[in-house]
Amino acid sequence: MATFQFIAKNSAGQEQRGTIEAGDRAGAIAAIRAQNLMPTALGEVKGGSAPVPAKSAKKPAKAPAASGKKKGFGQIEIKLPAFMRGRVKPKDLTTFTRQLATLVNAGLPLMRCIEVMKKQKMAPAMKDCLDGISEGIAGGATFSESLTAYPKIFDNLYINMVKAGEAGGVLEVVLNRLAEFAEKAQKIKNKVKGAMIYPAVVLTAAIGITAFLLLTVIPKFKQVFDDLLGGAELPPITQFVMGLADFVENNGLMVGAGVVALVVAKKLIAKTEKGAYVFDKIRLKLPVIGSLVSRTAIGQFSRTLGTLLSSGVPILQALVIVRDTTANRVVRRAVQTVHDAVKEGESMTDPLASSGVFPPMVVSMVQVGEETGALPDMLTRIANTYDDEVDNAVAGLTSAIEPALIIFLAVVVGTIVIAMFLPMIKIISTVSAAG
Repeated sequence: MATFQFIAKNSAGQEQRGTIEAGDRAGAIAAIRAQNLMPTALGEVKGGSAPVPAKSAKKPAKAPAASGKKKGFGQIEIKLPAFMRGRVKPKDLTTFTRQLATLVNAGLPLMRCIEVMKKQKMAPAMKDCLDGISEGIAGGATFSESLTAYPKIFDNLYINMVKAGEAGGVLEVVLNRLAEFAEKAQKIKNKVKGAMIYPAVVLTAAIGITAFLLLTVIPKFKQVFDDLLGGAELPPITQFVMGLADFVENNGLMVGAGVVALVVAKKLIAKTEKGAYVFDKIRLKLPVIGSLVSRTAIGQFSRTLGTLLSSGVPILQALVIVRDTTANRVVRRAVQTVHDAVKEGESMTDPLASSGVFPPMVVSMVQVGEETGALPDMLTRIANTYDDEVDNAVAGLTSAIEPALIIFLAVVVGTIVIAMFLPMIKIISTVSAAG
């Protein structure tokens, strides 16, 4: 029997350290997992030395292997270049995952698959990452263990699904699911971003045009009106526009500083847990936008959890991953509540219903999935339904925003034009009467 030191995470994501005796490394990993822990670093103690590294193997500086020296998982080191500290584009990662799944499905050994992938045209960061992964596997680590050295490229969702695929002997199936998951998530993200481009452009144009008119055109008209009307009273709308122009001219810097201060204050508050929670809650309550945010969050929750469960990841571990990959803190807190309930042996249904985030239809479908043992399939159906709803909501939002913004721009510019045109009529009438 050999003694191994390990670093692992429990179902709540907390780090734990300890030692365990086992016949070999694989047995040590199995024993650690039997304690409902997820090992992140493991090293054999030889003669009282060879301690587990002070930091988790998930840190880039502790990646598997440049030297190729076999020290056991978590003991093989690699020096990463500076540019590897950034992230690989989602599109590149999806392409890599899809191609790797095809090669594995063709029956090629994993090391051979990675060597083939390294010959493909890809980003330098991804190629260096593959070098480290292949060296880690050659040094005795599993594929999933080698991935933990690159947390900025492979997140917990990716690593745990690969780990489940390795354990079940269905790595190619899991890789295909990961690729499909990434493609659908990116598709939704791109649609939402695309829907926001047009409103942003129109609003920027409206602000620019209004500022130009108020700061350059209106002051010249004001001088003309003073000269030709001799201080006569102007129409109310003209007085309002000119007063607004004077305010912007005299207090423009103060207004700009105020806007910047509000933005900075918002970001500072959003960095706190309570502030971020409040802002996320407001986003869910906003008219029109709130519905889109809610549907997107529910769809992401359902697809992530369904994908993890169908890949063989235990329910508690899957809920922890879903919680950590959820951006909205309100939904994140609801997922944590579900996790705590399941940990106590309860159903997911009651905490989902009491959270106020998930609609009755979702709760009912989850309940049916739990009762029939088809929860992963039911969650996937929920995700597909909400993806369609997000598509429809984005299309409807775009259709509603476009005419609304055009009308807004027309009202702003039209008000300024009318305000300047009314005094001109009075001037023309005065000149005609004098003639």
